[in-house]
Amino acid sequence: MSDPRREWPLWEVFVRSKQGLDHRHCGSLHAADAQMALRLARDVYTRRMEGVSIWVVPSAAITASAPEDKASDFDPMADKIYRHPTFYELPDELKHM
Repeated sequence: MSDPRREWPLWEVFVRSKQGLDHRHCGSLHAADAQMALRLARDVYTRRMEGVSIWVVPSAAITASAPEDKASDFDPMADKIYRHPTFYELPDELKHM
C-alpha cells in the first residue's frame, strides 16, 4: 500500500496571532487540497486558540532567493539611503508603520 503523504502536496502554514499584525510561518503539512490544508493547519497549529488568521500556500508555489546570491541581491541596498525612510516624519494618525 502506498503512503498517502507521498501523493498529497506539501503546504506551508502561516498563522497571525491575536497580538500580531503579520502572519508567521509555523510549519508544513501534507493535504489533498486547500480546504483540507486549512482544516489540518487549524487543528495542528492553533490548538491553544492563539491564532486569528491562517494562510496555507502550496510549497511548490513558493520561490525563494538562493543563499549564494545574497551579496548580489542584498548588498547593493546599503548605499541607497533613500530606500530607508528614517528621515521622514510620520503623522500620529498613521498607525502600525
